[in-house]
Amino acid sequence: MPLVGTLLDHVREHRSGMVVDLAFAVAWVAVVSALFDLLQGPTWAYHLSLFAGVVAYFGFFASLEVARDSS
Repeated sequence: MPLVGTLLDHVREHRSGMVVDLAFAVAWVAVVSALFDLLQGPTWAYHLSLFAGVVAYFGFFASLEVARDSS
């Protein structure tokens, strides 16, 4: 039972961040999927674009943190 309590505490503490992460991931995958459905691009480019979401995520939130620290 301590594992469940620890997990619930973690979710309570990081709830808003987890929701933002999920929203970013869903939006990125939806946009990339819609774009490649429309353009019929190659599979390797589709996978590369999905992976670029990881880079975009860390880049966006790192620049957001820098902007918050500078103001």
